[in-house]
Order: sequence, then C-alpha cells, then structure tokens
Amino acid sequence: MKTIINGPLKKNIYNLMRDIGYHFQREDNETRATEYSFVRPRHGFPRFHIYAIAQGQDLSINLHLDQKKPVYQGTTAHSGDYDEPVVAREMERIRRLINNTEN
Repeated sequence: MKTIINGPLKKNIYNLMRDIGYHFQREDNETRATEYSFVRPRHGFPRFHIYAIAQGQDLSINLHLDQKKPVYQGTTAHSGDYDEPVVAREMERIRRLINNTEN
C-alpha cells in the first residue's frame, strides 16, 4: 500500500519514523540505495515493513506486512500482505501520527 506525505517535513526520515514506532533496517541490497527501510516491531514476525523515499519535500511510503522471514538466504521473497484491512489500518495510523507530529 502506497501513500505520499506532503512536505515540507520538519524532521528527517529517521526521526519521523522513530516517532511513529518504526526502526531503521539496514538493507544490503544495492538496488534499494534510494529507499530507506523501516520495520515495526524491530524483531520477529509478522511485522510491518516500510520503504520510504524522499521525493523533493514529500515522503513516499510503501507499506506491507511481512508474515514470515524469507525462506532462502539472500532472497527477498516472503509471504507479504499489501492491501489487506490490517495494512490499511496501519497506513491510516501512520498518516494520523505523522500529521500530528508534523503540525
């Protein structure tokens, strides 16, 4: 599920995500060099997973729910939900918290 948060934002991506309960996750995959990866909760599954991209003054958020970790080492394939009601509720929570944080 994707959304755009209109900027300018008062905080950087790392602090903003931390304020709404997400933790930075280091990505080893070079194809994600322009994306920032965040998860909630920090450890274990299932977990929400955000790819955030700064687009000028705006923030693009791509959210999904990882049901389990990848089966094969070195792969990104997993059992993920993208448009389920639980993901929609989390996206609404994120929008509400960011709007409250930024105003």
